Amino acid sequence: MASKRDGSALPAWLAATALSAICWWFGSGLYPQWWLTWLSPLPVLWLAPRVRAHWAALAAFLAYTAGGFNILTYMHTYIGLPVPVTLYAICLSGVMLTLCVLLFRRLLIRGHALAAALAVPTTWVAAEYVNSLLSPHATFFNISYTQMDALAIVQLAAITGIWGIGFLVVLLPAAVAVQAAPQAVRGDRIAAMALAALMIIGAVAYGGWRLQAPVTGTMHAGLVSLQKPTAAALNGPEGQALAARYLDAFDRFAKAGARITLIPETSFTTAEATIPAFAELATQRDLIVGAGVDFKGDPQAERNMLMVFQPGVISPATYSKHHVLVGLEQSMPGDGYTLLEGTPRIGLAICKDMDFHDIGNAYAARGAQLLLVPASDFIVDGWLHSRMAIMRGVESGFAVARAAHAGRLTLSDDRGRVVAEASSERSDAELVGNLPLRETRTLYASWGDWFAWLDLIALAAWLVLAFLPRSTSMQIAAN
Repeated sequence: MASKRDGSALPAWLAATALSAICWWFGSGLYPQWWLTWLSPLPVLWLAPRVRAHWAALAAFLAYTAGGFNILTYMHTYIGLPVPVTLYAICLSGVMLTLCVLLFRRLLIRGHALAAALAVPTTWVAAEYVNSLLSPHATFFNISYTQMDALAIVQLAAITGIWGIGFLVVLLPAAVAVQAAPQAVRGDRIAAMALAALMIIGAVAYGGWRLQAPVTGTMHAGLVSLQKPTAAALNGPEGQALAARYLDAFDRFAKAGARITLIPETSFTTAEATIPAFAELATQRDLIVGAGVDFKGDPQAERNMLMVFQPGVISPATYSKHHVLVGLEQSMPGDGYTLLEGTPRIGLAICKDMDFHDIGNAYAARGAQLLLVPASDFIVDGWLHSRMAIMRGVESGFAVARAAHAGRLTLSDDRGRVVAEASSERSDAELVGNLPLRETRTLYASWGDWFAWLDLIALAAWLVLAFLPRSTSMQIAAN
């Protein structure tokens, strides 16, 4: 097993694998401890130059695959995905870490310790980016979402998107592992640690500065989710009773000073182009009312739709969900974007749309300050899925009001601060909060995934160093 044959090889291999698995179990998944995510690759990276390549690869794969079983119940039981799909999702992080460890080890052995430290986050981000382009679930379980409680770090998304956050999270353990690598020379060790420290300190300083930005406006908003039959028929007795309960909540919100209110995705089924009671209350109470409906009035196909009723306007503004949940939703995807008239500039989206960057970028280009997002979650994923939506706001510069059935109700600003939150995971829930608004333009909204493309280019360079004949690679490194 070991390059150096001694009796401690197997215990060290087992310990490193187990420690990485434990850290990944608690540092990823539905309720991650953000600081453990930074530590999780370190034990197997420390191990990599001390054992043969196949043992290093096996340790990496087993560690993150074992840790990835923290999502088994969620994927297979709550969502109901087939076993092969579930196993793919569990094993993916193990495969990604294996690639990182193998390239790290090879570069170290070839004498490129600084490149080895940079190759780990480069490979990880490149793999996550390619997966986001190919997967119907886009950025779900991206490592950056583990950091949503570390607000200063999250601000980096306004520049690099989620890719820069993931890079930092994986860079630090790689730089630390280089310090203990027997193949690394002193100069490379200092350079790797100094670079990691400078990047992290710079990100934290930028995040702290960005979090001090003044507020330019506010929106008093109310969110409510009531336990309900699935997509209650609006013209039936259950639907009418549910609508009456929502109207009571809207009335309370208006009395509390709310200007806007929102209920979850597909709260009702209807073939009508409006909900008269909601439209009437919107005018009476000078209230913007957003309702998620399963709309069956389109002769082509049903639509997962958001209807927004505005004071004095007869017909609601509408938006049809772009990204439907493959295998579980039969509605026809929409392709338009809706921005309400007047100020503040309010855009509309629905649930899974917020897993994808195209929605955030499109509304950033339209100058949106706030997105209304009805949603429906799977009870146990309320924290994670709400934070994915919040991240879109940091990337593209808008606040988010998200009302989810069986999830979380959240009001968050364009810096990712959750200003109000309530759980609808197993009961009725409502909240009223004052949502800060800003005029924000982010670099990420203008430049898109530039950092991910930079990672792909850098990865090509590390592969050249790793696999070209040694004399050629040494000349490239020297230049």
